[in-house]
Amino acid sequence: MKPVVVVAGTRPEIIKMAPIIRALSKTKIPSVFVHCGQHYDYNMAQQFIENLELPAPDYSFKIEASSPGAQTAEIMMNMDQLLEKIEPSIVLVEGDTNSVLAAALAANKRVIPIGHVEAGLRSFDLRMPEEHNRRLTDHISEYLFAPTEKAKANLLKENVWGKIYLTGNTAIDAVIQHLPIAEKKSAIMEKIPFQTFVLATAHRAENVDNVSVLESFMEVFSKSPIPIVYPMHPRTKKRLQENKMFAQMEALRDVLILPPLGYLDFLILMKNCKLIITDSGGIQEEATAPGIRKPVLVIRLSTERQEAVEAGFAKVVGTDKKNILAAMEEAVKKEVELPYASPFGDGTAAQKTVDILKENFA
Repeated sequence: MKPVVVVAGTRPEIIKMAPIIRALSKTKIPSVFVHCGQHYDYNMAQQFIENLELPAPDYSFKIEASSPGAQTAEIMMNMDQLLEKIEPSIVLVEGDTNSVLAAALAANKRVIPIGHVEAGLRSFDLRMPEEHNRRLTDHISEYLFAPTEKAKANLLKENVWGKIYLTGNTAIDAVIQHLPIAEKKSAIMEKIPFQTFVLATAHRAENVDNVSVLESFMEVFSKSPIPIVYPMHPRTKKRLQENKMFAQMEALRDVLILPPLGYLDFLILMKNCKLIITDSGGIQEEATAPGIRKPVLVIRLSTERQEAVEAGFAKVVGTDKKNILAAMEEAVKKEVELPYASPFGDGTAAQKTVDILKENFA
């Protein structure tokens, strides 16, 4: 059989593809791991690969372009040359980033089947570049691995031409596989001076590129009912510095700003926090996993993880400071019994995906 190419370009893709890379390694199916370079610095890429104890990528690209269009084009050109060389049986991509769309387009132009892991997610918010990426990728993919019934229904409603498989989400696989390792290896809690804290993240362009939203978040942090631990994304730090707000953020009482963290450290913070505030989609999934089970306030106007909202794990609160603070006060005071089962699967998504590849290609 020709090899399966597994493509990852960002931290969430590396994390969510890790269980599939492991599951493939236990079979006779040849595979090639490609890091296509959307996150190319050590903290955002190599650190995660090492933390997850994955093999080094067979091929890695460092992307020089900064604009989204040029970045997508550069990844696509690199992938086109690589796919000509490898001639794989299928290209697996995961999620909704520029890397995903670029690798999928490169495979499509070479008439190579595409498998889209985490297919069918929809926020129905076309202001988000991720929404365009995931929709376009779904409609050129031959194999669509839907994480939930809702995602499968979205694909059926759109009449995608590829085959749809309900697998669960590999984010849950990743948490289950790595939380025990994190508990042994991580020392991050030694750096946390708070007994009780909120874990916060923000990185999406529609949030951090908007000065008024940054100001809103700043006021939320300054008035938070409990301390905040904030691992800061490089994009967010850059925007705060450009708008002369970073020093003000650093000076806030009861706010601990950390550099980008490895996945294992972040799992431990999720496990030990009281509440999560985030604009990340993946964190909304991870928070529902066994061993984490934390409430999440989604600081966005919409979410493509409606299952987390319906199960009681997540609440979409927007970006207005009054709404966020009110939701924080309520979440801190009110003890809610969260479900024990994740709406995103039972941790077998990677194995189901690999079994489908065996049936179709081996």
